[in-house]
Amino acid sequence: MDFSLPPHLTELQTKVRSFIREKVIPFESDSRQDSHGPHESLRKDLIDMARAEGLLTPHASRELGGLGLSHVEKAIVFVEAGYSTLGPTAMNIHAPDEGNIHLMEVVANEDQKNRWLKPLVRGDIRSCFAMTEPAPGAGADPSMLNTTAIKDGDDYVISGTKWFITGATGASFAIIMAKLEDGSATMFLSDMDRPGINVVRQMDALDSCFAGGHGVVEFKDLRIPSRDVLGEVGKGFRYAQIRLAPARLTHCMRWLGQAQRAHDIAVEYASTRQAFGVALGTHEGVGYMLADNDMDLHTSRLHIWHTAWLLDQGERGNFESSRAKTVCAEAECRVVDRCVQILGGQGVTSETIVMKIFKDIRAFRIYDGPSEVHRWSMAKKIIAQQH
Repeated sequence: MDFSLPPHLTELQTKVRSFIREKVIPFESDSRQDSHGPHESLRKDLIDMARAEGLLTPHASRELGGLGLSHVEKAIVFVEAGYSTLGPTAMNIHAPDEGNIHLMEVVANEDQKNRWLKPLVRGDIRSCFAMTEPAPGAGADPSMLNTTAIKDGDDYVISGTKWFITGATGASFAIIMAKLEDGSATMFLSDMDRPGINVVRQMDALDSCFAGGHGVVEFKDLRIPSRDVLGEVGKGFRYAQIRLAPARLTHCMRWLGQAQRAHDIAVEYASTRQAFGVALGTHEGVGYMLADNDMDLHTSRLHIWHTAWLLDQGERGNFESSRAKTVCAEAECRVVDRCVQILGGQGVTSETIVMKIFKDIRAFRIYDGPSEVHRWSMAKKIIAQQH
């Protein structure tokens, strides 16, 4: 099997790698970021740099100004972008916008694309995806959806509460999941400044890598005209799968880049730091951790490439994306955790970027479905294959 990249992809990989390491990484110490992510002024500066390099929103279609990357090509680019904690923001491939762009390219009508999608692809605005709810509403089990959409003439009136809504603060529009009176789910598009939408607060979260952080959003008698239904009425859960299967995989890609960054820092430290008269890495306890890191990084890379290839072949890839998401989330978390241990005191301070990566990546085992839910879903399919 030949895993070598064609020349045009090698060139693109090199271009992204240089952009991230030479231009984006220096901004990691910029003061325009806090516990709720990079500020808008920093985001715009990063976006402008990526635009100048021809690297903005590369996953979007060429018709919309992107590079029209396949899933395998995205794997190459997104891993390189993830090498910096600000790389995905700079290239406009961060969550939730990356997944929303993919979904809207497939489902949105032309008016919706002109109004919301094109500015999103240009990096002029941000978006959010409002599905998760506090108990007893939808979380890992989307069928528990509590937010309602009641038909009233040519409008739908939406009421409910969402939380853990990434990017809600500062978002220009939202994709809202709500259930109709018959219990079916539908997606709606709405500007965030419409009457009836209230971003109650930002939640204090372990991670700080997403612009706008994570918010609690209340919808109270929000009127949405029928023209702003995303796709067809009653197909919300089907559209969620269109979004989630690739989105799980792109999370794996971006976090692989950060895990690789942490590993590179740990290798450098283990090679130069002296302990008991020799380099730290020559001690078996540390050397074994570096070896385990290499195996976990390689395993993650293989799962990403295989699942991306399946998606490019037109496969739905739900089983494979669950497997890849679980394997990568846990393997990449192990890598970063070992790097903290290798760095010792350096690993639990801001002296290196590894502490931030550790805090950010822990949530990956929960986002887009916790590992336990993916295992349960896979187990059901494995058993079903026997009948």
